[in-house]
This record gives sequence, C-alpha cells and structure tokens, in this order.
Amino acid sequence: MYYCLNKDIIQTTEKRYIIIKRLMDIVIAFTGLLITLPFSVILAIVIKLSSKGHIIYSQERIGKQGRSFQIYKFRSMIENAEINGPRLSFCHDCRITMVGKLMRRFKLDEIPNFLNVLMGEMSLVGYRPERPYYIKQIQSHTSQYQQLFQIKPGITSFGQIKYGYAATVEEMVERLTFDLEYLGDISFQTDISIMLKTCKVIVRGNKSKL
Repeated sequence: MYYCLNKDIIQTTEKRYIIIKRLMDIVIAFTGLLITLPFSVILAIVIKLSSKGHIIYSQERIGKQGRSFQIYKFRSMIENAEINGPRLSFCHDCRITMVGKLMRRFKLDEIPNFLNVLMGEMSLVGYRPERPYYIKQIQSHTSQYQQLFQIKPGITSFGQIKYGYAATVEEMVERLTFDLEYLGDISFQTDISIMLKTCKVIVRGNKSKL
C-alpha cells in the first residue's frame, strides 16, 4: 500500500546524518534486544500463562513512503480484542490484561519493536506508525499526515513525549502537530533529546494507560 508523498525533506538532510542514524539504530536495537533478552523470556512465560493468545502479535502499520509493514509487540490485550473491528485503547480499557497494564506502563510491550528497527522498517526516533484504518480517518481531518511518510516511523517520537497516547482520532490529529514539528527540526541533538526524555518516561512509568 502506498500513499501520495509531498516534497521529500530527506533530500535536504545531510547524508552523514542518515548513515550515522541508521548505524545508531542497529547498534542500539541489537544491544537492547540482548540486554532485555532474559527479562523478555520471563515476560513471554508470564504472558502465556496469564491469558490465552500468542505471546507476540503483529499488526499492519504504514511507514516510510507509505509502505505497509508488520509491527511486532508483546501482546498486552486479551485474545480477539478487536473481533468487532479496529478500536483504539483507552485508560482503564477492560481489554488490557493485568500483565499488559504493567508492560504498557513501562513500555515493555514495545521491546519487539527493536526487531522492526533491525529490519529497517522503523527507527529509534521518528513518529509512531498508525494503521491504514486510522490514517484514512486522520487524513479526512488534515492532509498533513502524509508528510510523515518522508521518514521512518520510530519506537518513540516527539509526539509521544509531548502529547502521549491518543485515544481518539481527534487526539491523533492534535498529536500530529508535534510530529510535524519534529520534521522541521531533525538533527542528532533532537533525536538524543527525545531518547533521553523517553528513558525518563520509562523509568517513571506511564500511568495514562492504567
């Protein structure tokens, strides 16, 4: 699946930044998987024993140049959570398992995202990729979303740091402002700042999804 692109801002970004960012993505993602491996094994066992369903689930998302890919996460919801169709999660969502609440608070469910980074589908910093279903709804409000397709989506983003999770399409549109702001200020300094702030969020624990 492809979406129409605006002028590619990556053409104005230094090649050195692109190359070094990719190398940084690979090194940190690989190191992250190794460091979290023992804990991931424990998480996998707990997920399997605590509720029915797969340990890791995949879901279609849209990334750079409007390409479709499968994002990987630890399952934090009950089996068949969207049996009646796509539905955004929200605070106190009964579909989130007890283990899932803990994982979401500390973003542990996103550890498998490192696999997407190693495969080149995502970066450490970018914008959080959405599903085609919600992208169509966002684009019905604004055509600016397609500008995000000029870069890879990320495990973390300026939108997540400044706005947090979005429980409605309207909130997705509001959060888009921050991700577009990131497009206009892409740099090593910005990426490092976002990663450091993300680490603080992980250490404190995100309570918005409990």
